Amino acid sequence: MSDVVPTPPAPFFTVGTRMPDRLGRTGIIHTAHGDIRTPAFIAVGTKATVKAVLPESMKELGAQAVLANAYHLYLQPGPEIVDEAGGLGEFMNWDGPTFTDSGGFQVMSLGVGFKKVLAMDAVGVQSDDVIADGKQRLAHVDGDGVTFKSHLDGSPHRFTPEVSMQIQHQLGADIMFAFDELTTLLNTRAYQEQSVERTHAWAVRCIAEHEKLTAERAHRPYQALFGVVQGAQYEDLRRQAARGLESIRGVSGRGFDGYGIGGALEKQNLGTIVRWVNEELPENKPRHMLGISEPDDLFVAIENGADTFDCVNPSRVARNAAIYHPDGRFNINTSRFRRDFDPIDGECDCYTCANYSRAYIHHLFKAKEMLASTLCTIHNERFTIRLVDRIRESIEGGYFDEYKLETLGRFYGS
Repeated sequence: MSDVVPTPPAPFFTVGTRMPDRLGRTGIIHTAHGDIRTPAFIAVGTKATVKAVLPESMKELGAQAVLANAYHLYLQPGPEIVDEAGGLGEFMNWDGPTFTDSGGFQVMSLGVGFKKVLAMDAVGVQSDDVIADGKQRLAHVDGDGVTFKSHLDGSPHRFTPEVSMQIQHQLGADIMFAFDELTTLLNTRAYQEQSVERTHAWAVRCIAEHEKLTAERAHRPYQALFGVVQGAQYEDLRRQAARGLESIRGVSGRGFDGYGIGGALEKQNLGTIVRWVNEELPENKPRHMLGISEPDDLFVAIENGADTFDCVNPSRVARNAAIYHPDGRFNINTSRFRRDFDPIDGECDCYTCANYSRAYIHHLFKAKEMLASTLCTIHNERFTIRLVDRIRESIEGGYFDEYKLETLGRFYGS
């Protein structure tokens, strides 16, 4: 083991232009594999790939960073394989910054049968035994961690804060997240209180394990660790969770390098919840919003102080023929596009819009050709990346409100 322990770049995050009357700002996150200009959309490459698209294509689309999933890569091919390859970036031939999440979302969402989504607008009778209809519970939480069964083959596994850190260090991303407990809007207030306390205790353990592994793996660049703020829809719990995470310090005296805002959120209260959290968090650390990509959500989160975002939605809906367009989302596999020889969006600069017609892509979906998913994913990822880039430019240029009104009025008004 080397005597030289890797440390984060100084500064790790630089604040740029601040919105005069809100928490929104621009900035730069500095990593060993390059800078991320914020606000920024982080494309999700769940299994070390953005589905249907080459990593090289993501670079051409303007993606500044990609996020992979610790749960999925733990199960397949295994973090030791990624480590032997030289880390996530080397493994997937991506030379830019990388993120990994802790695996907590997938352990719990798949463990209770919700697959990839826990609805932002879930309603129903509150219960602390939340499970999807017709599903069997595959994950069980206790004070030390989570025991779960693989959704692939049913084999038993266990994640603790220490295990999540070990996996993510082997994956080698520039930014990783502390292991947290995911709750839903259906859980009771009492359970949310317990969960915030549990997530705080796990965060303390994550920092301790992170410092230990950073020292042991001095041959690798420093990996930044973000704490995750939970607390559901409750203002006091969100503020308590944020203050609690910021108070945690490791042996080195450093706390978290940044923060993730997680948990199930009521869509109509997204901005309020993000504001509660960011009023408590320090301004000199980046804030990542976990799991949003719809245009209205992006504007609301950014003006309330979120810096980066990740979501599978642009690629997932693309594989089901759903297309993002300035005039709203539409399904390209419907009959009205059969003889439409225009590009998806004449204003878009992506490879798909420059070379292919709506009619051709409509045909690909009807013929069940894999190329359909590739071409639509390219467009949807570019749409989302470019939207956030333009929001950043509007903050720098002082015309955020005008751009928001114009963009959302066109997208949802159509």
